[in-house]
Amino acid sequence: MLLGIIGDNFTRSSDAANALAKEGLRVVQYSGVPRGPAEAGVDAGVVALKSRTIPADEAVRLSLRALYWLLDKCFR
Repeated sequence: MLLGIIGDNFTRSSDAANALAKEGLRVVQYSGVPRGPAEAGVDAGVVALKSRTIPADEAVRLSLRALYWLLDKCFR
């Protein structure tokens, strides 16, 4: 995976994924933090969270989980 994006809502995450796909990247959008590895051959992974509408401490926790997933599963 070349690029990882953490979005704060599904709509904007979809917009980002669509823009990357239009440029020719193989993109997978995940709804929430994935539990398993990223699919093989993915150029960009977009993790869509609901962090815009939840308490700040929970939003930070979820965003960090998404970041650690991207780092651990995708960028090794």
